[in-house]
Amino acid sequence: MKQKTVRSAALVAGIVATGAWATNAPAQTNPNDSLLNKLVDKGILTPKEAQDLRAEASPESKGNSARSMGMPDWVTSLKLYGDFRGRAEDFWADNPAYTTRTRYRYRLRLGTTITLKDDFEIGVRFASADPSSTVGGNPVSANTTLQGGSSRKFVWLEQAYAKWTPIHTADWTASATIGKMDSPFEISNMVIDYDYLPEGAALQAAYKVTDRNTLKVNGGIFALGELNQGAGASHDPYFAGAQALWNAKWTPKIESTLGVSAFTLGSKENLNNGAALPNINVGNTRDPAGNLVHSYNPVIGSASVTYKLRDFSLLFYPGAIDFPIRVGGEYMENPAAPSRNKGWWGGVTFGKATKQRTWELNYKYQNLDSDAWYEEIVDDDNGAFYQTAAIGGAAGFAGGTNVKGHVFKAIYALTDSLQFVVTAYHNELIHPNPPGSQSAANHLLVDSLWKF
Repeated sequence: MKQKTVRSAALVAGIVATGAWATNAPAQTNPNDSLLNKLVDKGILTPKEAQDLRAEASPESKGNSARSMGMPDWVTSLKLYGDFRGRAEDFWADNPAYTTRTRYRYRLRLGTTITLKDDFEIGVRFASADPSSTVGGNPVSANTTLQGGSSRKFVWLEQAYAKWTPIHTADWTASATIGKMDSPFEISNMVIDYDYLPEGAALQAAYKVTDRNTLKVNGGIFALGELNQGAGASHDPYFAGAQALWNAKWTPKIESTLGVSAFTLGSKENLNNGAALPNINVGNTRDPAGNLVHSYNPVIGSASVTYKLRDFSLLFYPGAIDFPIRVGGEYMENPAAPSRNKGWWGGVTFGKATKQRTWELNYKYQNLDSDAWYEEIVDDDNGAFYQTAAIGGAAGFAGGTNVKGHVFKAIYALTDSLQFVVTAYHNELIHPNPPGSQSAANHLLVDSLWKF
């Protein structure tokens, strides 16, 4: 025990000493090499531990990456990250009017997070995506389809934001973000597609009430379009939202979440099909000219409970890692529409695919009626078959609202960086088009995902 304590202290001292040298000394031979060598000679450190300490203190290490790249002194760190996903995708339906479709796609994302003094952060991320409208890429997808005779593919700027976190104590955190960002709301893709990155401003705060209870609030307002006077529009369309969450850890094995959220869609009259806006999903009630008939001000309640099994080693799941079982759901209602205004889902998740050899199984049933929420923000993979084109869309498979059915997902982490993912949707339209037509459809996605 004493030997282990001495070694730990020596490691800490070595890290501090070499880290201080790397920060303050000019580029020359590290004077602490002799100290590390003596610690190795005395058996306190192994040669590998000494080598790791030298690597951590080198100009190429993460702590000094910004300085080694010639960044100014107020840049404290620079982190690169990204992922690559290869996908095989199938669509099929029982209706003889539908032709089975298969496509192969990839998604590449590469980003950097730059940390500055005074609690500032800048984020930039590039991503692949097909062009899909007059205003650029698909807002709910970064996938690129293999097509066009091996033509050159598109790369888009999908994230560009500045974040300020002036409060970060043991109990309180608070931040403000402007730009194009990951969604600040902790909510399912029934409400906001996980690939949707809103553009505007967000505020987030959290308070640690006790060691077991944390309260969070998230809010933001985001632009959907910028229409000049020539388009005859008096106000630019936007959406805004606010959310309150309560996260609790009752015991080391039991956790829960409880939340309430509210959203609003502004200037809906300027979100018709004639505007220069993305038109990816369908489902909302529109008049013959493509205008939205109803307003959208949904209120959403969410809840989940997680139970963690310890020393679980079933079906190759590592016994040293907790095995969570999570049951949860959401309910949404839009009081601004007189009918077809509700959405809900309930489901269960077994396991969590994070480390090598961990896996995850997920099932949920979802029912999202036509006017529960704005069609262009929700999950675009969750769709069914329109035999006759919906207003604002085309005949065929389409995602959006007006869909109910089953979602299955299985994930296996072959390594810490590589996951295999299979997702299957089996859905039908709540209100078929035309009425009485066969709308059930299946959507299968098979992914290989590398993270770096």
